[in-house]
Amino acid sequence: MWELLVAPFADFGFMRRALVGCLAISLGAAPVGVFLMLRRMSLTGDAMAHAILPGAALGYLAAGLSLTAMTLGGLAAGLAVALLSGVASRATALREDATLAAFYLISLALGVLMVSMRGGAVDLMHVLFGTVLALDDAALTLLCAIATVTLLALAAFFRPLVLECVDPGFLRSVGGPSAGVHFLFLALAVLNLVGGFHALGTLMAVGIMILPAVAARFWARSIVGLIAVAAVTAAGSGAAGLLLSFHLGLPSGPSIILVAGGAVVLSLFCGPVGGVLPRLARRTHLEA
Repeated sequence: MWELLVAPFADFGFMRRALVGCLAISLGAAPVGVFLMLRRMSLTGDAMAHAILPGAALGYLAAGLSLTAMTLGGLAAGLAVALLSGVASRATALREDATLAAFYLISLALGVLMVSMRGGAVDLMHVLFGTVLALDDAALTLLCAIATVTLLALAAFFRPLVLECVDPGFLRSVGGPSAGVHFLFLALAVLNLVGGFHALGTLMAVGIMILPAVAARFWARSIVGLIAVAAVTAAGSGAAGLLLSFHLGLPSGPSIILVAGGAVVLSLFCGPVGGVLPRLARRTHLEA
């Protein structure tokens, strides 16, 4: 068991850094994913993950694989797309989901084109799928800082966020900062997607945010419970995915996301809160 579960992290520094990075992402992204799920914005998270690509690509074109340039570019692009989609949905007949889908498709194509213009296939794969096994100290510092900011912001604005999920009309009626809370939440989502982008890439960052939240839905009823289960699931998926990647020689990012996907399938069938098997067991018991 030592050789299988502990030795890879004990013997190799790059595995330890990858594990710390996954834990930091889990603490920040999983709670945001829970609120995305409760607000029925899970696909919005996917769109925003793609929206950061042209900004990150612009940072890459300007400064190469610079952590600062790609982070600032990704933040600017993600926030710009979120704001533009909101403005367009209010100024036109289109709904916000349609405008966001249009902007994210444009962003994805533009970002891939920009990276391909200067770099090769290796650079494109780095941007799209990340390099969690190559995280350096600067990247780990960024991921930990994002997780800390996210947790502090969620703790400070927890009640308004919950009210905005459950009854945004009531929050507005009592004079609550509904628009401000919504923008803060979008900013936190973009911030965590940018952090996940450095480790897992554009195409995988949203997976560690949404999949653990979906799995948690079958194990907890309260929001605090959902956040706790989602964070544990994300951290466990990160560790298990890294081990799977190490022992079988698989790409680390997809391995982590597939483990999280496996947790969703397991929860779907076995979760006590609405899972298929517990429902069938209760139905059989009632019929008997």
